[in-house]
Amino acid sequence: MSTEIPVPRTQYVESDGLSIAYQVFGHGATDLVFVPGIVSHIEMNWLDPDYARMLRALGAHFRVIMFDKRGQGLSDRFEGVPTLEQRMDDVRDVMRAAGSTRAVLLAHSEGGPMGALFTATYPELVERLILLGSMARFSWAPDYPYRPTIEQTLQSTAAIWGKPESVRLFAPSRVGDADFCEAVARYQRQSTSPSAIRRLHVANDQIDVRAILPQVRRPTLIVHRRGDRAVNVANGRYLADHVPDAEYLELPGNDHLPFTGDVDRLVEGIMRFGVSGPVRAEARPDERWLATVLFTDLVGSTELAVRLGDSAWRDLQQRFHAIGRSALQAHRGSEIDTAGDGLFATFDGPARAVRCAVEMVREVKALGLDLRAGLHTGEVESAGSKVSGMAVHVGARISAHAGAGEVLVSTTVKDLVAGSGLRFEARGIQSLKGLPGDWALFRAIADSA
Repeated sequence: MSTEIPVPRTQYVESDGLSIAYQVFGHGATDLVFVPGIVSHIEMNWLDPDYARMLRALGAHFRVIMFDKRGQGLSDRFEGVPTLEQRMDDVRDVMRAAGSTRAVLLAHSEGGPMGALFTATYPELVERLILLGSMARFSWAPDYPYRPTIEQTLQSTAAIWGKPESVRLFAPSRVGDADFCEAVARYQRQSTSPSAIRRLHVANDQIDVRAILPQVRRPTLIVHRRGDRAVNVANGRYLADHVPDAEYLELPGNDHLPFTGDVDRLVEGIMRFGVSGPVRAEARPDERWLATVLFTDLVGSTELAVRLGDSAWRDLQQRFHAIGRSALQAHRGSEIDTAGDGLFATFDGPARAVRCAVEMVREVKALGLDLRAGLHTGEVESAGSKVSGMAVHVGARISAHAGAGEVLVSTTVKDLVAGSGLRFEARGIQSLKGLPGDWALFRAIADSA
């Protein structure tokens, strides 16, 4: 049946004003969204017989939705590189355009961290998650020694990008096939330029989703080849150890490209997991999700209210709330609660949340007021209009540590906004009242927003 699937036509959907290219094909009743690795080109995928064979095999079991993320392949180029939350927007908009309300998410290589974050943030859209040849952190760290340093990555990229020699890293089993080596080099050149891939590596350097892996609560399969030279198998084993109840499938072979090596065994593992029956959730997926929480507080509000009097203070409060709601609307925030001198909101993207907080601080300053803000990303729960959970308590405690005009964030927020252009200054290790452990806090630098 798989050989009967024709090459699909390329379609486009608008996401943040950019055109995102996507294709839909296959016979299956279950949707599968294929999140590509660091480069992609959805039309060139079909020109390689092995890649086309793998896609048709997937299409025999799933309705496959495949896309080029912004800046790649047939999708629009733009200034800079996409953040994790912008990449999540691409997935949501492509799913919406394809008429998919729930899908198996197959995220390869560099697409894995975004796939994990997407699953935790939008559990209602994900039936199952498959992480293929992926990682929790993009670059080496003292407590994550499974990846090369950014300097090593940049040096390697400069030496082999767009050249046949790159096959030694990505598909060593095919290194003796000169035609294939040239085809891979051409695919890389068609997907993105050397300078663009270098910028993407630099932006990806600090991407780190380790803190949110416990919040990936959809059934998850980790697939890794034992001898993968591009992404060491220790990365897959780490994911399997830290995603709750994840299944782990370690395959023989040393190729990183999914369409080379033992493709049949790979597709069989994906198919077995992806269509193994409906998922019974322990709770409705829209009741528990990953969010960035924002708490703001007017500094010295009690003294100011006494000095101004009731009428003038109410007027000032109304102007403050108008500023806050305008900023929330601009940055896709959801107002949860307001007190006279503060605001509590949630966001589906940490960079948007930080920019919203910085904007509020700046606009409130024009009223002659000082605002402080605290942000944290973690799991929250909803009960009606109320939002609760440990992340809420952490965000409130971080806000209490902020000084006048400061926006403080947790390490989790800082690690998830890599590539956003936001900059931070370390504020040291703090104890948060009523919470266990020590917490590293960072001040957002306003001019970066």
